[in-house]
Amino acid sequence: MIDALGMDLTPVVAEQPHPLLFATVSGAHLYGFPSRDSDVDLRGVHLLPAADLVGLREPEETRSRDWVRDGVEMDLVTHDLRKFVRLMLRRNGYVLEQLLSPLVVHTTDAHKELAALAPGVLTSHHAHHYRGFAGTQWRLFEKTGELKPLLYTFRVLLTGIHLMGSGEVEAHLPTLLGELEAPGYLPELIAAKAEREHGDAGVDRERVRADVERLHVRLDEAQAASVLPDAVTAQDALHAFVVRLRLG
Repeated sequence: MIDALGMDLTPVVAEQPHPLLFATVSGAHLYGFPSRDSDVDLRGVHLLPAADLVGLREPEETRSRDWVRDGVEMDLVTHDLRKFVRLMLRRNGYVLEQLLSPLVVHTTDAHKELAALAPGVLTSHHAHHYRGFAGTQWRLFEKTGELKPLLYTFRVLLTGIHLMGSGEVEAHLPTLLGELEAPGYLPELIAAKAEREHGDAGVDRERVRADVERLHVRLDEAQAASVLPDAVTAQDALHAFVVRLRLG
């Protein structure tokens, strides 16, 4: 399969020891600010046989691999279906972004069914995920002054604000800029990131700090006004889905 990056990643799927329900591209390519030397972050779900979960050995619920393909650094992380669904139920926006990524390398009917169940796990409490992620990236920016964590800070705050207001997971920063009022210098920072993966952001720190603080306030306000429910509604459906897939 030729994905949106113009690379044939079919062999990557075929090489996996367990069937993949899906594999998508995450990271900077999904967020809309890849650099020329960005690695390709592949994320997905594999399906362990039932015997691996009921025996005495610990199951390999998470598999990770790093390698270089055609001069490009590749990073693949997959979770067993049960673990992935448990992460979904923990109000984890990161795995939902992987599940719903438009950069699809491999898909199945089960992938489409799982994606259709995703709205049932969205709650107003997902704001905590994006608030915490933004805080982590901001502290990294303050320590290093690098452009990458600064863009991540803005991206996750805007994703959280958009989610609270629309009920939709949107991880693509340029798209978010077109839909939400955001600092006007962000397109320039995205363009700069395209030229280099690492390096100083070259910004007025006090200015960006004030903008980040304003976005935190907007996220708080969006959460307070959100019509998203307080609790997940799809837990029973997800349980039935996991059991059916495993036994099938």
